[in-house]
Amino acid sequence: MSSPRPKSPRTPVLPKKEDKEESFWDKIGTIGRKKRIKEVQEVQAEGKLAIDSPGSPTAPEIPPEEYSLHDNEERAIIEPRCLEDPRVKELIQVLIDWINDELAAQRIIVKDISEDLYDGQVLQKLLEKLTETKLDVLEVTQSEEGQRQKLTVVLRAVNRVLYGTSKPVQKWSVDSVHSKNVVSILHLLVALARHFRAPIRLPENVTVNVVVVKKDGSNQLSHRTYIEDITTTYDDLGMKCERDAFDALFDHAPDKLQVVKKSLITFVNKHLSKVNLEVMDLDTQFHDGVYLCLLMGLLEGFFVPLYDFHLTPQDFDQKVHNVSFAFELMQDVGLAKPKARPEDIVNLDLKSTLRVLYNLFTKYKNMA
Repeated sequence: MSSPRPKSPRTPVLPKKEDKEESFWDKIGTIGRKKRIKEVQEVQAEGKLAIDSPGSPTAPEIPPEEYSLHDNEERAIIEPRCLEDPRVKELIQVLIDWINDELAAQRIIVKDISEDLYDGQVLQKLLEKLTETKLDVLEVTQSEEGQRQKLTVVLRAVNRVLYGTSKPVQKWSVDSVHSKNVVSILHLLVALARHFRAPIRLPENVTVNVVVVKKDGSNQLSHRTYIEDITTTYDDLGMKCERDAFDALFDHAPDKLQVVKKSLITFVNKHLSKVNLEVMDLDTQFHDGVYLCLLMGLLEGFFVPLYDFHLTPQDFDQKVHNVSFAFELMQDVGLAKPKARPEDIVNLDLKSTLRVLYNLFTKYKNMA
């Protein structure tokens, strides 16, 4: 993992006391010189742009270090401006938070997905945590060769877990990850999060612009740009479990799904109306756990102490606490353990929410 570079000490530049005060005409001359210098710099910048991207007035923004290519070498990089896209930034932050949560016990903190993951160390620890296995690799490798060897072992293990084979895949490779290719690292992390049903909600339909730069035999650079899909639309955010009626409803009978939702809304409102509460939207109104806690008290006829849950939760952790507490109440009264994680409910996974509510419906549907 990267550590911030120490800043070199700088000696402050103090004004010379013996400098005489500039006259009015001196200042006029200085302004003229500065203007001419600025004009020269602008012309030089335009000339460099024309040389670097001949015939292309809308060339993509490419960092200078990416120009270092061998003849006929091709390299794909993300357009730097895409990293400022709010949805891309959200996706990166969600993935970083997930990694840090998974590795918190090992006191590993990721701040930058490219700088902290390129050498394979964090990826090794993450895969070991997710699979509950141990990889046969050196713990610490400082040399580039050692890092590449570790990445080879780690990525082969990742591919076996995801695809059942250790063969290379198109979306990531040892070269792309070690060269800190953000697109490859994002693809890798999203695939892991999806496979292990991470308790997170990934921003959907996130795309980035990828620039493929190629250097030909005459030392000229050419480029092409295409749009890469990083995430898509998901309807299976919850934890993995055996297929049930809700999977069939989502896959094959969306019309019947609406009937089920309407029945559940009628059921919960029948009881929540006793405390002047009403549910209009199952998709969103149970995600903070408040209605679940109150509903359990109403169904079982006991008062739920307000100090046991957050009546107005302010953040993700407080919402997870509420849902976890509601799950505990359900099991305390003899209900089966919910086929969902608290995080799934908080992350607005509709299928998980419906499973929990239907579990209540089957037990209390005949209750007055």
